[in-house]
Amino acid sequence: MKFALRDYQSRDVQHIRNRFRQGDQAVLYQLSTGGGKTVVASHIAEGAVKRNNRVWFLVHRQELIRQFSEALHELSVHHGIIAPSFTPDPFMPVQVASVQTLVLRLGKYPAPQLIVSDECHHSVAASWDKIIRHYSAAKLLGVTATPCRMDGRGLGRHCGGHFDSMVAGPPMSELIRRGFLSPPRIYAPPVGADLSGLHKRFGEYKQGEVTAVMDKPVITGCAVDHYRRICSGAPAIAFCASVAHAEHVADQFRAAGFQATSVDGTMSDVDRKNRISALGNGQLNVLTSCDLISEGTDVPVVAAGILLRPTASLSLVMQQIGRTLRVSPGKDCAWILDHVSNVDRHGLHLLGHPDGDIEWSLDGEAKRTKKSDTEKSLRTKQCEKCYAVYLPPGPKCPYCGHLHEANTRKIEQVDGDLEELDVERFRQIEERRAAADKKREEGMCKTLEELQALAKRRGYDPKWAYVKWNMRRQGRSSGKGLFE
Repeated sequence: MKFALRDYQSRDVQHIRNRFRQGDQAVLYQLSTGGGKTVVASHIAEGAVKRNNRVWFLVHRQELIRQFSEALHELSVHHGIIAPSFTPDPFMPVQVASVQTLVLRLGKYPAPQLIVSDECHHSVAASWDKIIRHYSAAKLLGVTATPCRMDGRGLGRHCGGHFDSMVAGPPMSELIRRGFLSPPRIYAPPVGADLSGLHKRFGEYKQGEVTAVMDKPVITGCAVDHYRRICSGAPAIAFCASVAHAEHVADQFRAAGFQATSVDGTMSDVDRKNRISALGNGQLNVLTSCDLISEGTDVPVVAAGILLRPTASLSLVMQQIGRTLRVSPGKDCAWILDHVSNVDRHGLHLLGHPDGDIEWSLDGEAKRTKKSDTEKSLRTKQCEKCYAVYLPPGPKCPYCGHLHEANTRKIEQVDGDLEELDVERFRQIEERRAAADKKREEGMCKTLEELQALAKRRGYDPKWAYVKWNMRRQGRSSGKGLFE
Protein backbone atom coordinates (compact mmCIF):
# COMPACT_ATOMS: atom_id res chain seq x y z
CA MET A 1 0.00 0.00 0.00
CA LYS A 2 1.48 3.34 -1.11
CA PHE A 3 -0.79 5.73 0.76
CA ALA A 4 -2.40 5.92 4.18
CA LEU A 5 -6.05 6.48 4.94
CA ARG A 6 -7.12 9.76 6.46
CA ASP A 7 -8.51 9.40 9.97
CA TYR A 8 -12.15 9.71 8.89
CA GLN A 9 -11.61 7.26 6.02
CA SER A 10 -10.17 4.68 8.40
CA ARG A 11 -13.11 5.24 10.76
CA ASP A 12 -15.62 4.89 7.92
CA VAL A 13 -14.00 1.66 6.69
CA GLN A 14 -14.56 0.17 10.14
CA HIS A 15 -18.15 1.40 10.28
CA ILE A 16 -18.91 -0.16 6.89
CA ARG A 17 -17.36 -3.48 7.91
CA ASN A 18 -19.34 -3.42 11.14
CA ARG A 19 -22.60 -3.00 9.23
CA PHE A 20 -21.80 -6.08 7.16
CA ARG A 21 -20.75 -8.04 10.27
CA GLN A 22 -24.07 -7.17 11.88
CA GLY A 23 -25.91 -8.83 9.02
CA ASP A 24 -26.67 -6.07 6.51
CA GLN A 25 -26.61 -7.33 2.93
CA ALA A 26 -26.26 -3.89 1.32
CA VAL A 27 -24.61 -0.78 2.79
CA LEU A 28 -24.52 2.69 1.25
CA TYR A 29 -21.51 4.94 1.92
CA GLN A 30 -22.07 8.68 1.51
CA LEU A 31 -19.17 11.12 1.28
CA SER A 32 -18.86 14.50 -0.40
CA THR A 33 -17.24 14.63 -3.82
CA GLY A 34 -13.49 14.89 -3.32
CA GLY A 35 -13.58 13.26 0.11
CA GLY A 36 -12.09 9.97 -1.11
CA LYS A 37 -14.93 7.51 -1.68
CA THR A 38 -12.84 5.56 -4.18
CA VAL A 39 -10.04 5.15 -1.64
CA VAL A 40 -12.43 3.84 1.01
CA ALA A 41 -14.12 1.43 -1.42
CA SER A 42 -10.75 0.19 -2.66
CA HIS A 43 -9.61 -0.60 0.89
CA ILE A 44 -12.82 -2.50 1.54
CA ALA A 45 -12.17 -4.47 -1.65
CA GLU A 46 -8.56 -5.11 -0.71
CA GLY A 47 -9.66 -6.66 2.58
CA ALA A 48 -12.31 -8.78 0.88
CA VAL A 49 -9.79 -10.16 -1.64
CA LYS A 50 -7.40 -11.11 1.17
CA ARG A 51 -10.22 -13.31 2.48
CA ASN A 52 -10.45 -15.00 -0.95
CA ASN A 53 -13.57 -13.17 -2.10
CA ARG A 54 -14.31 -11.98 -5.60
CA VAL A 55 -15.06 -8.25 -5.89
CA TRP A 56 -16.65 -6.29 -8.72
CA PHE A 57 -16.67 -2.51 -9.13
CA LEU A 58 -19.63 -1.26 -11.18
CA VAL A 59 -19.07 2.06 -12.96
CA HIS A 60 -20.80 3.86 -15.82
CA ARG A 61 -18.10 6.03 -17.41
CA GLN A 62 -14.74 5.33 -19.00
CA GLU A 63 -13.13 7.95 -16.75
CA LEU A 64 -14.33 6.05 -13.69
CA ILE A 65 -12.92 2.77 -14.99
CA ARG A 66 -9.47 4.38 -15.12
CA GLN A 67 -9.98 6.05 -11.74
CA PHE A 68 -10.82 2.81 -9.94
CA SER A 69 -8.11 0.91 -11.82
CA GLU A 70 -5.47 3.42 -10.72
CA ALA A 71 -6.65 3.26 -7.09
CA LEU A 72 -6.39 -0.53 -7.13
CA HIS A 73 -2.91 -0.36 -8.67
CA GLU A 74 -1.88 1.92 -5.78
CA LEU A 75 -2.94 -0.86 -3.42
CA SER A 76 -1.17 -3.50 -5.56
CA VAL A 77 -4.52 -5.19 -6.19
CA HIS A 78 -4.41 -7.05 -9.52
CA HIS A 79 -7.66 -6.82 -11.43
CA GLY A 80 -9.40 -7.31 -14.73
CA ILE A 81 -11.50 -4.81 -16.67
CA ILE A 82 -14.85 -5.59 -18.26
CA ALA A 83 -15.34 -2.84 -20.83
CA PRO A 84 -14.91 -2.19 -24.56
CA SER A 85 -11.28 -2.01 -25.77
CA PHE A 86 -10.04 -4.12 -22.83
CA THR A 87 -9.06 -7.78 -23.03
CA PRO A 88 -11.14 -9.61 -20.41
CA ASP A 89 -9.52 -11.74 -17.73
CA PRO A 90 -12.52 -13.43 -16.10
CA PHE A 91 -10.52 -15.26 -13.43
CA MET A 92 -9.06 -12.18 -11.77
CA PRO A 93 -10.50 -11.89 -8.23
CA VAL A 94 -11.25 -8.20 -8.79
CA GLN A 95 -13.04 -6.78 -11.82
CA VAL A 96 -13.74 -3.16 -12.75
CA ALA A 97 -16.82 -3.41 -14.93
CA SER A 98 -18.68 -1.04 -17.19
CA VAL A 99 -22.38 -1.40 -16.35
CA GLN A 100 -23.32 -1.10 -20.01
CA THR A 101 -20.97 -3.98 -20.92
CA LEU A 102 -21.56 -6.25 -17.93
CA VAL A 103 -25.35 -6.24 -18.28
CA LEU A 104 -24.85 -7.95 -21.66
CA ARG A 105 -22.56 -10.63 -20.18
CA LEU A 106 -24.45 -11.79 -17.12
CA GLY A 107 -23.43 -15.29 -16.09
CA LYS A 108 -20.23 -15.30 -18.15
CA TYR A 109 -17.93 -14.57 -15.18
CA PRO A 110 -17.50 -16.30 -11.82
CA ALA A 111 -20.00 -14.70 -9.45
CA PRO A 112 -18.68 -12.11 -6.98
CA GLN A 113 -19.07 -12.14 -3.20
CA LEU A 114 -18.98 -8.31 -3.04
CA ILE A 115 -20.23 -5.73 -5.52
CA VAL A 116 -19.12 -2.10 -5.16
CA SER A 117 -21.57 0.17 -6.97
CA ASP A 118 -20.07 3.56 -7.75
CA GLU A 119 -22.43 6.58 -8.00
CA CYS A 120 -25.01 4.25 -6.47
CA HIS A 121 -27.84 6.77 -6.69
CA HIS A 122 -28.16 5.18 -10.16
CA SER A 123 -28.57 1.69 -8.68
CA VAL A 124 -32.33 1.57 -9.30
CA ALA A 125 -31.85 2.32 -13.00
CA ALA A 126 -32.60 -0.64 -15.27
CA SER A 127 -29.08 -1.90 -16.09
CA TRP A 128 -27.74 -1.44 -12.56
CA ASP A 129 -30.82 -3.03 -11.03
CA LYS A 130 -30.63 -6.02 -13.38
CA ILE A 131 -26.99 -6.73 -12.44
CA ILE A 132 -27.56 -6.34 -8.70
CA ARG A 133 -30.62 -8.60 -8.75
CA HIS A 134 -28.87 -11.21 -10.91
CA TYR A 135 -26.09 -11.49 -8.31
CA SER A 136 -28.35 -11.06 -5.31
CA ALA A 137 -26.26 -13.41 -3.16
CA ALA A 138 -23.36 -10.94 -3.23
CA LYS A 139 -23.02 -8.26 -0.59
CA LEU A 140 -23.44 -4.75 -1.98
CA LEU A 141 -21.49 -1.59 -1.11
CA GLY A 142 -22.84 1.54 -2.75
CA VAL A 143 -20.83 4.77 -2.76
CA THR A 144 -22.10 8.22 -3.67
CA ALA A 145 -21.93 11.85 -2.66
CA THR A 146 -25.66 12.31 -3.24
CA PRO A 147 -27.90 9.42 -2.13
CA CYS A 148 -31.11 10.72 -3.68
CA ARG A 149 -33.22 9.89 -6.72
CA MET A 150 -34.86 12.18 -9.23
CA ASP A 151 -38.34 10.98 -8.28
CA GLY A 152 -37.74 11.85 -4.63
CA ARG A 153 -37.91 8.27 -3.40
CA GLY A 154 -35.26 6.81 -1.15
CA LEU A 155 -32.55 4.26 -1.90
CA GLY A 156 -33.45 2.14 1.13
CA ARG A 157 -34.86 -1.33 0.63
CA HIS A 158 -38.12 -0.16 2.23
CA CYS A 159 -38.43 2.46 -0.54
CA GLY A 160 -37.86 0.06 -3.42
CA GLY A 161 -34.07 0.52 -3.40
CA HIS A 162 -31.34 -1.94 -2.50
CA PHE A 163 -29.77 -0.72 0.74
CA ASP A 164 -30.27 -1.81 4.34
CA SER A 165 -28.24 0.93 6.03
CA MET A 166 -26.10 3.97 5.36
CA VAL A 167 -22.70 5.10 6.68
CA ALA A 168 -22.21 8.85 6.27
CA GLY A 169 -18.75 10.38 6.19
CA PRO A 170 -17.94 13.83 7.61
CA PRO A 171 -20.06 16.69 6.25
CA MET A 172 -18.78 19.06 3.59
CA SER A 173 -18.18 21.89 6.06
CA GLU A 174 -15.82 19.72 8.11
CA LEU A 175 -13.87 18.62 5.03
CA ILE A 176 -13.50 22.28 4.05
CA ARG A 177 -12.47 23.33 7.56
CA ARG A 178 -9.79 20.65 7.62
CA GLY A 179 -8.45 21.61 4.21
CA PHE A 180 -9.61 18.51 2.31
CA LEU A 181 -12.02 20.51 0.10
CA SER A 182 -11.94 24.05 -1.28
CA PRO A 183 -14.45 26.55 0.12
CA PRO A 184 -17.08 27.57 -2.46
CA ARG A 185 -17.78 31.17 -3.42
CA ILE A 186 -21.25 31.39 -4.89
CA TYR A 187 -22.21 34.04 -7.42
CA ALA A 188 -25.66 34.37 -8.95
CA PRO A 189 -25.42 36.91 -11.79
CA PRO A 190 -28.65 37.60 -13.70
CA VAL A 191 -28.85 36.41 -17.29
CA GLY A 192 -32.37 37.42 -18.24
CA ALA A 193 -33.59 33.87 -18.87
CA ASP A 194 -37.27 33.25 -18.13
CA LEU A 195 -37.45 29.81 -16.51
CA SER A 196 -41.03 30.08 -15.31
CA GLY A 197 -42.57 28.19 -18.24
CA LEU A 198 -40.38 25.09 -18.09
CA HIS A 199 -42.19 21.75 -17.84
CA LYS A 200 -40.92 18.52 -16.31
CA ARG A 201 -40.76 14.94 -17.47
CA PHE A 202 -39.91 12.15 -15.02
CA GLY A 203 -39.06 14.81 -12.45
CA GLU A 204 -36.57 16.79 -14.57
CA TYR A 205 -37.00 19.81 -16.82
CA LYS A 206 -37.55 18.87 -20.46
CA GLN A 207 -34.23 19.16 -22.25
CA GLY A 208 -35.67 20.73 -25.40
CA GLU A 209 -37.35 23.51 -23.44
CA VAL A 210 -34.25 24.14 -21.33
CA THR A 211 -32.06 24.35 -24.43
CA ALA A 212 -34.47 26.76 -26.13
CA VAL A 213 -34.37 29.07 -23.11
CA MET A 214 -30.63 28.93 -22.40
CA ASP A 215 -29.00 28.60 -25.84
CA LYS A 216 -29.14 32.27 -26.76
CA PRO A 217 -26.22 34.59 -27.55
CA VAL A 218 -27.25 37.18 -24.97
CA ILE A 219 -27.27 34.60 -22.18
CA THR A 220 -24.02 32.96 -23.25
CA GLY A 221 -22.43 36.40 -23.62
CA CYS A 222 -23.47 37.22 -20.05
CA ALA A 223 -21.85 34.00 -18.82
CA VAL A 224 -18.61 34.86 -20.62
CA ASP A 225 -18.66 38.41 -19.24
CA HIS A 226 -19.09 37.29 -15.63
CA TYR A 227 -16.41 34.63 -15.96
CA ARG A 228 -14.04 37.35 -17.21
CA ARG A 229 -14.92 39.69 -14.35
CA ILE A 230 -15.00 37.16 -11.49
CA CYS A 231 -12.40 34.48 -12.26
CA SER A 232 -10.84 35.21 -15.64
CA GLY A 233 -8.56 32.42 -16.82
CA ALA A 234 -9.38 30.02 -13.98
CA PRO A 235 -9.84 26.41 -15.14
CA ALA A 236 -13.61 26.08 -15.49
CA ILE A 237 -16.30 23.61 -16.47
CA ALA A 238 -19.51 24.95 -18.00
CA PHE A 239 -22.51 22.65 -17.47
CA CYS A 240 -24.86 23.08 -20.41
CA ALA A 241 -28.34 21.98 -21.44
CA SER A 242 -27.44 19.95 -24.55
CA VAL A 243 -24.51 18.98 -26.75
CA ALA A 244 -25.35 21.77 -29.20
CA HIS A 245 -25.61 24.27 -26.34
CA ALA A 246 -22.19 23.16 -25.07
CA GLU A 247 -20.66 23.70 -28.50
CA HIS A 248 -22.19 27.17 -28.79
CA VAL A 249 -20.95 28.15 -25.33
CA ALA A 250 -17.43 27.00 -26.24
CA ASP A 251 -17.66 29.07 -29.43
CA GLN A 252 -18.55 32.19 -27.42
CA PHE A 253 -15.66 31.70 -25.01
CA ARG A 254 -13.22 31.27 -27.91
CA ALA A 255 -14.59 34.40 -29.58
CA ALA A 256 -13.87 36.26 -26.33
CA GLY A 257 -10.22 35.15 -26.42
CA PHE A 258 -10.32 32.16 -24.06
CA GLN A 259 -9.10 28.66 -24.80
CA ALA A 260 -12.28 26.57 -24.76
CA THR A 261 -13.75 23.41 -26.23
CA SER A 262 -16.67 21.07 -25.67
CA VAL A 263 -16.74 17.38 -24.85
CA ASP A 264 -19.53 14.86 -25.44
CA GLY A 265 -20.26 11.15 -25.52
CA THR A 266 -19.92 10.82 -29.30
CA MET A 267 -16.17 11.39 -29.11
CA SER A 268 -13.63 8.61 -28.86
CA ASP A 269 -12.29 7.78 -25.42
CA VAL A 270 -8.86 9.10 -26.41
CA ASP A 271 -10.22 12.42 -27.70
CA ARG A 272 -12.40 12.87 -24.63
CA LYS A 273 -9.52 12.04 -22.28
CA ASN A 274 -7.20 14.46 -24.10
CA ARG A 275 -9.66 17.34 -23.78
CA ILE A 276 -10.21 16.72 -20.08
CA SER A 277 -6.44 16.47 -19.59
CA ALA A 278 -5.96 19.76 -21.45
CA LEU A 279 -8.15 21.47 -18.86
CA GLY A 280 -6.02 19.98 -16.11
CA ASN A 281 -2.66 20.98 -17.57
CA GLY A 282 -3.54 24.56 -18.45
CA GLN A 283 -4.02 24.24 -22.21
CA LEU A 284 -7.73 25.02 -21.79
CA ASN A 285 -9.50 27.67 -19.77
CA VAL A 286 -13.04 26.33 -20.18
CA LEU A 287 -14.43 22.89 -20.94
CA THR A 288 -18.14 22.73 -21.79
CA SER A 289 -20.40 19.69 -21.63
CA CYS A 290 -23.96 18.53 -21.13
CA ASP A 291 -23.96 15.46 -18.85
CA LEU A 292 -20.60 13.86 -19.52
CA ILE A 293 -18.54 15.53 -16.78
CA SER A 294 -21.17 16.00 -14.09
CA GLU A 295 -19.99 12.83 -12.33
CA GLY A 296 -16.68 11.10 -11.83
CA THR A 297 -14.41 13.60 -13.58
CA ASP A 298 -11.41 14.18 -11.33
CA VAL A 299 -9.50 17.34 -12.33
CA PRO A 300 -8.42 18.96 -9.04
CA VAL A 301 -7.24 22.23 -10.63
CA VAL A 302 -10.78 23.06 -11.81
CA ALA A 303 -11.62 26.19 -9.86
CA ALA A 304 -14.90 27.36 -11.41
CA GLY A 305 -18.24 25.78 -12.21
CA ILE A 306 -20.46 27.70 -14.63
CA LEU A 307 -24.06 26.52 -14.20
CA LEU A 308 -26.01 27.03 -17.43
CA ARG A 309 -28.50 24.20 -17.07
CA PRO A 310 -31.45 24.59 -14.70
CA THR A 311 -32.18 21.29 -13.00
CA ALA A 312 -34.76 19.94 -10.60
CA SER A 313 -32.22 17.36 -9.40
CA LEU A 314 -30.39 18.14 -6.16
CA SER A 315 -28.08 15.25 -6.93
CA LEU A 316 -27.07 16.68 -10.31
CA VAL A 317 -26.33 20.19 -9.08
CA MET A 318 -24.33 18.83 -6.12
CA GLN A 319 -22.35 16.59 -8.47
CA GLN A 320 -21.63 19.56 -10.75
CA ILE A 321 -20.52 21.80 -7.91
CA GLY A 322 -18.43 18.92 -6.56
CA ARG A 323 -16.24 19.01 -9.70
CA THR A 324 -14.80 22.31 -8.45
CA LEU A 325 -14.22 21.51 -4.78
CA ARG A 326 -11.08 19.36 -4.91
CA VAL A 327 -7.97 20.96 -3.48
CA SER A 328 -4.95 21.80 -5.60
CA PRO A 329 -1.75 23.83 -5.04
CA GLY A 330 -2.42 27.54 -5.45
CA LYS A 331 -6.19 27.11 -5.39
CA ASP A 332 -7.85 28.90 -2.47
CA CYS A 333 -11.53 28.63 -3.41
CA ALA A 334 -14.08 27.26 -5.85
CA TRP A 335 -16.11 29.80 -7.83
CA ILE A 336 -19.71 28.77 -8.53
CA LEU A 337 -21.30 30.98 -11.19
CA ASP A 338 -24.96 30.05 -11.00
CA HIS A 339 -26.77 31.62 -13.97
CA VAL A 340 -29.90 29.45 -13.62
CA SER A 341 -30.89 29.79 -9.94
CA ASN A 342 -29.97 26.19 -9.05
CA VAL A 343 -28.56 27.35 -5.71
CA ASP A 344 -31.79 29.12 -4.82
CA ARG A 345 -33.95 26.29 -6.20
CA HIS A 346 -32.30 23.74 -3.91
CA GLY A 347 -31.61 25.95 -0.89
CA LEU A 348 -27.80 25.77 -1.21
CA HIS A 349 -27.06 29.37 -0.19
CA LEU A 350 -24.95 28.24 2.76
CA LEU A 351 -23.11 25.44 0.98
CA GLY A 352 -19.83 24.82 2.79
CA HIS A 353 -21.06 26.39 6.03
CA PRO A 354 -22.11 24.13 8.94
CA ASP A 355 -25.67 25.46 8.71
CA GLY A 356 -25.75 24.36 5.07
CA ASP A 357 -24.68 20.75 5.61
CA ILE A 358 -27.15 18.18 4.31
CA GLU A 359 -28.38 15.29 6.41
CA TRP A 360 -28.88 12.48 3.91
CA SER A 361 -31.31 9.62 4.45
CA LEU A 362 -32.23 6.32 2.80
CA ASP A 363 -35.83 7.48 3.14
CA GLY A 364 -35.43 9.87 0.23
CA GLU A 365 -35.36 13.22 1.98
CA ALA A 366 -32.31 15.43 2.22
CA LYS A 367 -32.53 17.75 5.22
CA ARG A 368 -30.39 20.63 6.38
CA THR A 369 -28.77 19.73 9.66
CA LYS A 370 -29.68 22.93 11.49
CA LYS A 371 -31.61 25.83 10.00
CA SER A 372 -34.59 25.69 7.69
CA ASP A 373 -34.21 26.54 4.01
CA THR A 374 -36.24 29.71 4.50
CA GLU A 375 -34.04 30.94 7.32
CA LYS A 376 -30.92 30.26 5.27
CA SER A 377 -32.08 32.13 2.20
CA LEU A 378 -32.92 35.13 4.37
CA ARG A 379 -29.65 35.06 6.31
CA THR A 380 -27.53 35.30 3.18
CA LYS A 381 -26.92 38.48 1.24
CA GLN A 382 -26.12 39.09 -2.41
CA CYS A 383 -23.69 41.79 -3.42
CA GLU A 384 -25.35 44.20 -5.83
CA LYS A 385 -22.02 44.80 -7.58
CA CYS A 386 -20.33 41.39 -8.02
CA TYR A 387 -23.41 39.17 -7.35
CA ALA A 388 -21.62 37.12 -4.69
CA VAL A 389 -23.84 35.28 -2.19
CA TYR A 390 -22.47 35.34 1.35
CA LEU A 391 -23.23 35.51 5.05
CA PRO A 392 -23.14 39.22 5.84
CA PRO A 393 -20.78 39.99 8.73
CA GLY A 394 -21.14 43.68 7.96
CA PRO A 395 -22.04 46.20 5.22
CA LYS A 396 -19.00 45.34 3.04
CA CYS A 397 -18.89 42.50 0.49
CA PRO A 398 -16.06 40.16 1.59
CA TYR A 399 -15.17 39.37 -2.04
CA CYS A 400 -15.16 42.65 -3.96
CA GLY A 401 -15.16 45.13 -1.07
CA HIS A 402 -18.28 46.95 -2.23
CA LEU A 403 -19.80 48.97 0.61
CA HIS A 404 -23.55 48.49 0.88
CA GLU A 405 -25.90 50.99 2.39
CA ALA A 406 -27.05 50.09 5.88
CA ASN A 407 -30.23 48.01 5.70
CA THR A 408 -32.58 49.91 8.00
CA ARG A 409 -35.84 48.01 8.21
CA LYS A 410 -38.95 50.08 7.74
CA ILE A 411 -41.80 49.47 10.12
CA GLU A 412 -45.36 50.48 9.51
CA GLN A 413 -48.13 50.77 12.07
CA VAL A 414 -51.55 49.30 11.34
CA ASP A 415 -54.27 49.50 14.02
CA GLY A 416 -51.74 49.33 16.81
CA ASP A 417 -49.84 46.32 15.35
CA LEU A 418 -46.23 46.55 14.15
CA GLU A 419 -45.47 44.70 10.93
CA GLU A 420 -42.16 44.46 9.15
CA LEU A 421 -42.25 44.80 5.39
CA ASP A 422 -40.00 41.71 5.25
CA VAL A 423 -43.05 39.62 6.21
CA GLU A 424 -44.13 39.66 2.56
CA ARG A 425 -40.81 38.16 1.52
CA PHE A 426 -41.19 35.45 4.11
CA ARG A 427 -44.64 34.67 2.76
CA GLN A 428 -43.47 34.48 -0.86
CA ILE A 429 -40.62 32.13 -0.03
CA GLU A 430 -42.85 29.91 2.06
CA GLU A 431 -45.44 29.75 -0.72
CA ARG A 432 -42.79 28.88 -3.30
CA ARG A 433 -41.37 26.08 -1.18
CA ALA A 434 -44.83 24.77 -0.24
CA ALA A 435 -45.79 24.62 -3.94
CA ALA A 436 -42.58 22.73 -4.73
CA ASP A 437 -43.25 20.28 -1.90
CA LYS A 438 -46.77 19.65 -3.17
CA LYS A 439 -45.56 19.03 -6.69
CA ARG A 440 -42.85 16.67 -5.48
CA GLU A 441 -45.40 14.75 -3.40
CA GLU A 442 -47.63 14.40 -6.46
CA GLY A 443 -44.68 13.20 -8.54
CA MET A 444 -44.03 10.40 -6.04
CA CYS A 445 -47.51 8.97 -6.72
CA LYS A 446 -46.97 6.29 -9.37
CA THR A 447 -50.48 4.82 -9.55
CA LEU A 448 -54.05 6.10 -9.68
CA GLU A 449 -54.66 4.60 -6.25
CA GLU A 450 -51.77 6.59 -4.76
CA LEU A 451 -53.15 9.79 -6.32
CA GLN A 452 -56.58 9.01 -4.89
CA ALA A 453 -55.08 8.52 -1.44
CA LEU A 454 -53.25 11.85 -1.77
CA ALA A 455 -56.46 13.60 -2.82
CA LYS A 456 -58.19 12.22 0.24
CA ARG A 457 -55.41 13.42 2.58
CA ARG A 458 -55.57 16.90 1.08
CA GLY A 459 -59.35 17.08 1.14
CA TYR A 460 -59.65 17.42 -2.66
CA ASP A 461 -62.60 16.41 -4.80
CA PRO A 462 -62.09 12.72 -5.78
CA LYS A 463 -62.20 13.75 -9.45
CA TRP A 464 -58.82 15.48 -8.99
CA ALA A 465 -56.98 12.14 -8.97
CA TYR A 466 -58.63 11.01 -12.21
CA VAL A 467 -57.84 14.31 -13.94
CA LYS A 468 -54.20 14.17 -12.83
CA TRP A 469 -53.88 10.52 -13.86
CA ASN A 470 -55.40 11.09 -17.32
CA MET A 471 -53.28 14.17 -17.94
CA ARG A 472 -50.15 12.25 -16.96
CA ARG A 473 -51.01 9.41 -19.35
CA GLN A 474 -51.49 11.96 -22.13
CA GLY A 475 -48.14 13.57 -21.37
CA ARG A 476 -49.66 16.86 -20.20
CA SER A 477 -48.66 18.88 -17.15
CA SER A 478 -51.30 21.64 -17.03
CA GLY A 479 -54.50 21.72 -15.04
CA LYS A 480 -53.13 23.33 -11.91
CA GLY A 481 -55.80 24.03 -9.35
CA LEU A 482 -58.46 21.71 -10.72
CA PHE A 483 -60.73 20.44 -7.95
CA GLU A 484 -58.36 21.81 -5.27
